[in-house]
Amino acid sequence: MEFGTAGLRAAMGPGVSCMNDLTIIQTTQGFCAYLEQCFTDLKQRGVVIGFDARAHPPSGGSSKRFACLAASVLISRGVPVYLFSDITPTPYVPFTVSHLGLGAGVMVTASHNPKQDNGYKVYWANGAQIIPPHDKGIAAAIEQNLEPWPKSWDTDGALQSSLLNDPYQDIHREYCKTIQQHCFHRELNTNSEVKIVHTSVHGVGHIFVQAAFKAFDLHPPYAVEQQKDPDPEFPTVKYPNPEEGEGVLTLSFALADKEGATVILANDPDADRLAIAEKQESGQWRVFSGNELGALLGWWIFQCWKLQKGEGKASIKDVYMLSSTVSSKILSAIAVKEGFHFEETLTGFKWMGNRARELMDQGKTVLFAFEEAIGYMCSPAVLDKDGVSAAAIAGEFVSYLASKNITLSHQLRSIYEEYGYHISKNSYFICRNQDTIKQMFECLRNYDGENSYPKECGGFAITAVRDLTTGYDSNQPDNKAILPTSKSSQMITFTFANGGVATIRTSGTEPKIKYYTELCAAPGNSDLNQLKTELDNLVDAIVEHFYQPEKNNLTPRPE
Repeated sequence: MEFGTAGLRAAMGPGVSCMNDLTIIQTTQGFCAYLEQCFTDLKQRGVVIGFDARAHPPSGGSSKRFACLAASVLISRGVPVYLFSDITPTPYVPFTVSHLGLGAGVMVTASHNPKQDNGYKVYWANGAQIIPPHDKGIAAAIEQNLEPWPKSWDTDGALQSSLLNDPYQDIHREYCKTIQQHCFHRELNTNSEVKIVHTSVHGVGHIFVQAAFKAFDLHPPYAVEQQKDPDPEFPTVKYPNPEEGEGVLTLSFALADKEGATVILANDPDADRLAIAEKQESGQWRVFSGNELGALLGWWIFQCWKLQKGEGKASIKDVYMLSSTVSSKILSAIAVKEGFHFEETLTGFKWMGNRARELMDQGKTVLFAFEEAIGYMCSPAVLDKDGVSAAAIAGEFVSYLASKNITLSHQLRSIYEEYGYHISKNSYFICRNQDTIKQMFECLRNYDGENSYPKECGGFAITAVRDLTTGYDSNQPDNKAILPTSKSSQMITFTFANGGVATIRTSGTEPKIKYYTELCAAPGNSDLNQLKTELDNLVDAIVEHFYQPEKNNLTPRPE
């Protein structure tokens, strides 16, 4: 295993390539040594540790066991540890770092990965996930501290230590109090007739989303009984990932139909992501994409800010929204028309969280950040994606729309008609051969001879290329990309003459070569079918000419 900005993620089991007692101790020893180098006051600050409900009986590994081992390593060095006594959503860890002013945070989770996996996710003192050079610094420190320290195994002693604190009750209460600043229609929520179903997909989300709804005076959502309690086997789903769409939501659809609910909210197992589905007039269910939800939530949060602004809030010139470079450009279109700032970052909430912290330190207001992988940061109290606050805010949004007899689908159409249609199509191919992946990207970099990128794709003219692996950007005067580059991952973005944008990249946590495509139309160009056909044709061309799945032996995304 290699420690990177995403920390660790691997299967639980024996050996150095897996998550187990020893590799957790080694990782935490390195992390602790690195923190000691960076903070002279680490023993005053302390570290928070959270965990989800994952467990692997064959190897004895579990998130709770790993969290206790991490705590014992830190306590053995005299570092105060805030170890949650029970499972929590991932966003509670960055919230705790910021709220208590701690030195760092660790969350033991593999999010929505398959059941045998686990992970070790690290937050810095600024409340955001680590970015370079901390990943390299921690990785080097791990290599220098591979032999377990004498007391690293002593979980019993650690759990009795005066350095151990349980922040569970306080943080849960403070979190629910803090998110109430994003509640603007309390009376409407109390009287709302809207029925909402919620599923936590066998993860940690149930009690926290129920509490967040209560904090907003919303009626409790109907919980999908078979999926509401944590279960590391994820028995009712093939993949515990709401991004995979309808398969994960089958039981939610059935409950919603039974109860007459029109909206479904689904968290992934560590409750940092949120999927939303809505029943259409035809009786069919529509599962919104992450980009569509980014448009809806971004629009709504801006409306709420305008409502608040009457109370003498910050001027619009100090208001920011962020999204990652593979996400829809819809926030950019809204920002241009409304007068606030929009910024794009590299892929991943680590970049948006750190940029948000920089902006907040300059006195700016960061209203919202999102990523197409159904991740939303709706409150600056958590500088990471947060599916719990997003669920409560979505609940209020749905109640507000219902009071005006408007559906989410209608509202989305209104947003696109006002700011221009932004339609996207994202998917991936599976490839477990690193050489094939490298070869595919090298072909794109030497398409028409050495060091020449493609000028067209299946008849679609290419007007610009940005390669964040090499640092090349044809749009810049010196051909040098502005966004940070990383040689360890592949990522090329093509801009097309028809207004299309396509990014092809490798995944940091899964064996996938992903593509993200979007067609942005000017306001007023509302022939949706024509736009969809054009985007479909563009995607087909990219797959045929750039991916070449037969030649490269790539497996398409399973249906």
